[in-house]
Amino acid sequence: MERLLLHTCCAPCSVYCVDSLRSEGIEPVSFWYNPNIHPYQEYRARRDTLVDYAGSIGLEWIVQEHYGLRGFVQAVAEDISHRCAYCYTSRLEATARYAAENGFTHFSTTLLVSPYQDHEGICRTAQMLADRCGVAFLYRDFREGFRQGQAKARELGLYMQKYCGCVFSEEDRYAKQIQRDRERFGDGGQRP
Repeated sequence: MERLLLHTCCAPCSVYCVDSLRSEGIEPVSFWYNPNIHPYQEYRARRDTLVDYAGSIGLEWIVQEHYGLRGFVQAVAEDISHRCAYCYTSRLEATARYAAENGFTHFSTTLLVSPYQDHEGICRTAQMLADRCGVAFLYRDFREGFRQGQAKARELGLYMQKYCGCVFSEEDRYAKQIQRDRERFGDGGQRP
């Protein structure tokens, strides 16, 4: 392998991926492109944590700055339930294109570490984009190291997000609380 561009969703997810790749003798370059992450304070916290972490371990990084709230919401508004497919495609397409245009031979993603993501969907999307962009997709099933990587991230004091990234995944995070509030207050809301 000559050069690997690693789409990186956040620092905690990158911990095991980078360690694992380095143990194989592969030195990735971290690529930040995550216009799905909202609100801006969350986007900034994740980006800045990644940049700091990469610097601390001597990992080369590239930030393709694009806070994309409006574009993301417009793209998924008609089918919020299937937003993840758009999210994977938009982020991996930017990665594959950047890799092809900048002399990388391969690309991959830290999304492959999460047991909460659609692993097969990510792989299908990445392979389709690899074929389209003319750069190889490096597949690794990093999920076995998810807990290990998260534990190391906590030990290092990295910012640990509480939801996948988009505003709809944040809503999902609070689904039980929202339901409890509905039961407590109902639709009309009464005053004591």
